[in-house]
Amino acid sequence: MADPKPSLAERLLAGDKRALARAISLVEDDDPEGWELVREVYPRTGNASVVGFTGPPGAGKSTLIGALIRLWRERNRSVGVLSIDPSSPFRGGALLGDRIRLSEHFLDPGVFIRSMATRGALGGLAEAALQTALLMDAAGKDDVFLETVGVGQAEVDVIDHADSVVLVLIPGSGDSIQALKAGVMEIPDIIVVNKSDHPLTDTMVREIRGVLSLAPQEGWRVPIVKTEAARGTGVAELGEKLEEHRAHVEAEGTLSERRRRNLRNEVLGLATMRLRRELEASLHEDPEIAELLDAVVERRIDPASAATTILARGT
Repeated sequence: MADPKPSLAERLLAGDKRALARAISLVEDDDPEGWELVREVYPRTGNASVVGFTGPPGAGKSTLIGALIRLWRERNRSVGVLSIDPSSPFRGGALLGDRIRLSEHFLDPGVFIRSMATRGALGGLAEAALQTALLMDAAGKDDVFLETVGVGQAEVDVIDHADSVVLVLIPGSGDSIQALKAGVMEIPDIIVVNKSDHPLTDTMVREIRGVLSLAPQEGWRVPIVKTEAARGTGVAELGEKLEEHRAHVEAEGTLSERRRRNLRNEVLGLATMRLRRELEASLHEDPEIAELLDAVVERRIDPASAATTILARGT
């Protein structure tokens, strides 16, 4: 009698790339089979180091990640990359899906790269992003890199998905200066000034130091690493700082605290998302809610009171 065919979960846990790709597609499509799979493999997660990369478009995040993958692969570490892209306005797919700058790693069996559309999700992160990171973790990746687009207030929730957060800036860029002002400086564990052959690099480093000096000077001191990702310059130093930060949060016990907060936020986020879907579905089916919304439009009841009424009905 032939051996039974291994399940998708078994193939995923064995590190099968095609099983991982299939699993991510199921989760991304909100397929019940995908959530069942996450449930099955979840006890085998928590081993990968998850690093979030954020920064303005054009800062060279993909090139930097590509250089870091090269460094990690030299050390025989397997890597998963999830690039969160703005949604295509036509198909809802990932607009920058080809990830040209990471193409040299596509055929490497130790590297798995996936692009995912935000589909309008706040924070630049798709609803399924953490689930995808968990699946990459379950598939045996030593490191998982999450890359988001932008550094506005909406993008800062990358912190809720990472053990370490890297903010990538470039000198002479209005977007980068905006990042300094946007409160984004409270988020990163490491700041990278990429394209550091620019004449304004040292000026920018001084500006960043000035902003960092306003923060409480205790615990981890955020390092500033100058890189030229296209040449590989400074990438080894970035790798060292990532390992130092990982060792620091493990020694301080803050890694488990951070992961606890991340997972708590994920549970609340998924619950909120599902409640919203149910509520939106009921808007079309429930005549009382339709009447309530009409009353708001006609100024007979204010929006907050209408929301209170809907919530009271739900409970």
